[in-house]
Amino acid sequence: MDLRRAVSIAAGACAALALVGTAGAVTWTQVTGEGRVVGTWHEPPAASPTPVAAQQAVPVPGAAAGRPARDPRTTTAPAPEPSATGAAGDTVHESAGVTAEDGRQRIGELLSVDKLLGYGAPRREVFRYPGASYVKLHFSRMAMLPGDYVTVSDAAGRESYRYEAPKPLEAPAGRWAMSITGDTAVLEVHRGGGTLAGALLGGLGVRVDRVAKGFTRKEQASAPAEQLRNPNRTGREESVCGGDESRDAVCYRSADPVAYTRSKAIARLLINGTELCTGWRIGTKNRMLTNNHCFDNSDDAYETEVWFNYQCARCGGFEVFRPTKVWGDKVIATNHTYDYTLFTIENFGSVRKFGYLTLDTARPARGQELYVPQHPAGEPTRIAGRLGEKAGTCSVADNAFDGYARDSDVSYFCDTEGGSSGSPVLSRKTDKVVALHHFGGCPNSGVRADLLHNRIKTYL
Repeated sequence: MDLRRAVSIAAGACAALALVGTAGAVTWTQVTGEGRVVGTWHEPPAASPTPVAAQQAVPVPGAAAGRPARDPRTTTAPAPEPSATGAAGDTVHESAGVTAEDGRQRIGELLSVDKLLGYGAPRREVFRYPGASYVKLHFSRMAMLPGDYVTVSDAAGRESYRYEAPKPLEAPAGRWAMSITGDTAVLEVHRGGGTLAGALLGGLGVRVDRVAKGFTRKEQASAPAEQLRNPNRTGREESVCGGDESRDAVCYRSADPVAYTRSKAIARLLINGTELCTGWRIGTKNRMLTNNHCFDNSDDAYETEVWFNYQCARCGGFEVFRPTKVWGDKVIATNHTYDYTLFTIENFGSVRKFGYLTLDTARPARGQELYVPQHPAGEPTRIAGRLGEKAGTCSVADNAFDGYARDSDVSYFCDTEGGSSGSPVLSRKTDKVVALHHFGGCPNSGVRADLLHNRIKTYL
């Protein structure tokens, strides 16, 4: 049995959820709005994002059948400070200090832990990492009696995910729980009335062997930038072109409400627990678009968290709304040369309210003004393109720019950073997507939407 298929979610006052169905086939739908602030990202005084040097692209397979297993890597990072509430003794996992896949921004680290809960062991454990932007638990074992369940919650209980006991002999191994926003995750085993006689058989209990924790802002600022650089260009070229003119998306709410509304359709993709890209809803169906270099197969999509509405609560503020989180599901189409992956998500009904974007089937003209909603360096949604004035350098520089193929891209000087891969580049004239961002380099560039439309229109 799949751990994820048996999860029900309690989301508190910020977004109450209605549960429908039975164990093993639970569905859930969004009932109310988006309102409660649950954590902080910015740390005063607010600092401009550090310009990033783009990295060289490395070709990846275009097939959607699974990616070969990665070679073991042994680079390590300094051990983190012990948790004040029970995670003392944690050590850095062997891959924690390894640079992310090319083009995927690293936004966290993996820690090795060994915590056993339930059935003679403690039933509650707090995993706290001060300043972390999220905490995500990995279960190496989940063997419980029928009727028992575990919850993973934030400290206040406003964000909480419930995982039912697997059926006998179907206990899943090696599964990630959904992340908890903020620096604290509380794991608790709940008894549902099953007899303890089964515990005498041995092997029962819930074991956590790994934790992924999101970087603090200070740690993120020092993390290597992982935006791809156009292979046709040389040198270390920055993707923030001059001064960074991007702003928090909420800053556009009054000055440019259309751009703000369009930004709601983008999502932060948390890949492998510690890596980041941007994705977005395309069309009315259950379809999401990102880059092929972010992931290219259903196995990776299935383990990817998709965060909608991860935005600052006020312009220039430090508080963020709790995002609506769903899991990725299946890759429908992917291509390396045009660097796209089209995929589906679970619990699609919960994110319909955030709207969708459409592709512009006409090649944009040179000089056409643009804006780019994105999650640069793991931050809440920002929009590149001058606020309340002409777009300035955020406009089409070349509408026949060479990417992986001749004339495949649109180039521009809109500011992007690591984590912006997969962002939509929209025309201010049509408010449609004219490019799928994938390369840094000043000019930065994205795959032309008219070429993408011809390749994926049958799936939309």
